Amino acid sequence: MTDYLSDLSHEFALPFTNPVLVFSLLLLIVLLAPMLLKRLNVPSIIGLILAGVIIGPFGLNFIDSGNQGVSMFSTIGLLYIMFIVGLELDLNEFIANKNKSLVFGLFTFIIPLAIGFPVIYYLLGYGFNASFLTASMFATHTLVTYPIVSRLGVSKNQAVAITVGGTILTDTAVLIILALILSNSGGGLDFSYLLKLLISLSVFSVIVFLLIPRVAKRFFQKAEGEKYLHYIFVLFVVFFCGFLAELGGIEPIIGAFAAGLALNRLIPHTSALMNRIEFFGNSLFIPIFLISVGMMVDVSVIFNGIGTLVIAFTLTLTAIFGKWLAAFFTQVIFKYSKTQRNIIFGLSSSHAAATIAVIIVGYNAGILDVYILNGTIVLILLTCIVASFVTQRSAKLLAISEENDPFAESGLGAFAQEKILVPIANPFNIGHHVELALLMKDKKSVNSVSLLGVVLNNEEAEKNIVSFRKQLQDFVQNATAAEVAVDIITTIDHNTASGIVRTARELMTDIVILGWPGRTGLLEKLLGDKVDLIIKNVDKNMFICHIEQKLITHKRIVVVSPPLAELEIGFNLWLDKVVKMSQELSLPILHLGHPHTQEVIAKRKNTGAPFTFKPFTDWHNPLSCGDHIKEDDIIIFVSAHQGYISHMSVLDNLPTRIEERFPHHSRIVVYPKQRIVGGLLHSDDSLFVPSNF
Repeated sequence: MTDYLSDLSHEFALPFTNPVLVFSLLLLIVLLAPMLLKRLNVPSIIGLILAGVIIGPFGLNFIDSGNQGVSMFSTIGLLYIMFIVGLELDLNEFIANKNKSLVFGLFTFIIPLAIGFPVIYYLLGYGFNASFLTASMFATHTLVTYPIVSRLGVSKNQAVAITVGGTILTDTAVLIILALILSNSGGGLDFSYLLKLLISLSVFSVIVFLLIPRVAKRFFQKAEGEKYLHYIFVLFVVFFCGFLAELGGIEPIIGAFAAGLALNRLIPHTSALMNRIEFFGNSLFIPIFLISVGMMVDVSVIFNGIGTLVIAFTLTLTAIFGKWLAAFFTQVIFKYSKTQRNIIFGLSSSHAAATIAVIIVGYNAGILDVYILNGTIVLILLTCIVASFVTQRSAKLLAISEENDPFAESGLGAFAQEKILVPIANPFNIGHHVELALLMKDKKSVNSVSLLGVVLNNEEAEKNIVSFRKQLQDFVQNATAAEVAVDIITTIDHNTASGIVRTARELMTDIVILGWPGRTGLLEKLLGDKVDLIIKNVDKNMFICHIEQKLITHKRIVVVSPPLAELEIGFNLWLDKVVKMSQELSLPILHLGHPHTQEVIAKRKNTGAPFTFKPFTDWHNPLSCGDHIKEDDIIIFVSAHQGYISHMSVLDNLPTRIEERFPHHSRIVVYPKQRIVGGLLHSDDSLFVPSNF
C-alpha cells in the first residue's frame, strides 16, 4: 500500500511529467477556458493565455515550460496559425493591394522603431545596440488574434489582407536586423549573412512556389479517393516548408505562411479538406500554442522592484502606441473606416513568437539585461489582452456592417433562404457540378443543397429510388465533412423534364444546376429543342455546366454576357456566384461584354473579385470570343430566355454550339431567372411535354 501511495504521489509531483496527464490537463483547459470566459464576454484567446500563466512554471507550476510535448504542440500551433493565414488569404485581394501592404508594412515597422529607439536610448538610458534591438522588437507582431477574424468571417476584408502582408514584411525585416545587431556587437557587420540569406530565399521560393504547387496538384488528382491522405500531405508540406525556411536562416513561421500561399489556389475555402485543416487547428494546435504563450509570462517580475515595473509599462505603452499610430496613418492614407483601422491595430498589436525570439537571443548574447527580458514578458501578456479585446469588438462590427451592406450581397437578403437544386441522372457520371454547387452555396443560407433524382414511373420505380439514394451517399458524406448540408430527393414522373420543373417549383428553388446535355449530366438523352423546353419552363436561375477538370486546376474565369444583361432580374445573383467562385478558387475574372454592363459591374461595391474588362460587340458571331479564351479557363456564357430584354436569336441553342466550339473547356451557360408575368409560365398540369420525352 505504501509503495502504491508513493507511486501515486510521484505521478502528481509538480511539475507533471507524465505525458498522458499533461495532455489531459491541456485538453481540460482548452475545453473549459472558452466556456467560462464566454459568460463574461471575454475573448477565448485571453482565457487560454491566462490559463497558461496559471499552470505555467511561474504560476502553480503544473507544467514546466521546457516540457517537450508542450513545446512541440506550441511550435505546431504557431506554424499552423501562419499556414491558415496564408491559406485563407484572398490572393486576388492581396495581389491587388500589394502596394497597400507594402505601405502598411513600412508604417508598422518604421513608426514603432522610430518611437521606441529614443524612448529606450534617452529615457531608459540603454546603449545603441540594446536600444535598437529592443525598438525593433516593437515592430514585430504575431497574428495571435487572427482566429477571431477567421471565425467571424471577415478574414477576406481588405484591412485583414494588408495586415497579413505587413506582418511578413516586418517580421522578416526584424530578423535581418537581429542578425546585423549580433554581428555588430561581435565586432563588425557580417555581410556574408546577407548573401547567404538572399541565396536561401531564392532557392526556397523556387521550391515552395514552383515545385510544391505542381506536386500538390498532381497528388490531389491521383489520390482523389483517399481523402485522409490529403490532410496528411498538407501537414507534410507545412512542416517541410518550415524546415526549409529554417535551413536558410529564416524563421519557420515564414515557411509555414509560404506553404499556405503555395496551396491557396488548390484548397477551396468551402471544401472538406479546408474544414479539416481549420478543425484540427482551432480545436487543438492553436489553443495549446496560446497556452504556451501564457506559460512564458512571469507575473512576479512586477514585484521585483519599481525599476522592472517602470520598464515593463514603458515598453508596453510604447509598443501599443507605435502600432496604433501605424494603423491610424494607414487608415488616413487609404480612407479606411474606423472599424477597419481597429482591425488593423488589433491584428498587429499582439506580440508573442517573434518578439520573444528577438529578446531571448539578445539576452543570451549579452546585449539586453534581465529588466528588458522581464519587461518584455509583461508586454506579451498585456498586448495580447488588448489585441484580443480590440479585434473581437471590431471584427463583430465589421461582420455586422458587411451583413447590412446592401451591396455586399447585391440586395438579395444575404441569401438567408437560398435553395440550390442539382438534378442527377446518372450517379456514376455525376461530374464536378455537385462540387460546383457546394462551392457556390452561400454560407449564410440555412437551407441544404438538394440532389434530385427523377425516376421513371414504371415497375422498377421503387427499386431505382433505393439504388439512387445508396449511390449518392459518398457525396453526402463529403458535403457533411465540409459542413454543407445536403439532402437527397427522389421523385417519380413520366419523364425527366417535368419532374425537374415540378420539383424546382415545389421546393421554391433559387438556383438549378444542370449537367451538360449529352455529356455528363442528367440531360444526356435530351437534345436540341428538348433542352430548350426545360430551360423555358424552369422559372429559376439555371446553370448548365460541363466541368472538364477539377475546379482547383483552372487559372481564370471568362464571363461573356450579352448587351443589357444588367437589366435582367437574375443579373445580381449570377454575378454574385461568379464572384464567389473567384474568391473560393482565387481566380481572376475576364469579362467580355457591352461597355455599359462592364460599367455597372465596376461600380458595384464590394465585388470582392479582380475583374478585367474587354469590350465585346461581335454578337453576330458570339463564339468569336474564343480569341480571348485560354486552355485552363472556365467559360461562363450568360444567355437569356426568349422575349426578355437581353435575348437575341443568336443565343438560341447556345449549349450545343458552345460544345462544338469549345469541346475540351470547362463551360457554364447561365439562364437568369425569368419574370413571372400573368401566366407566362403555367402550372405543371398545363406543362406540355411530349409523351416520348
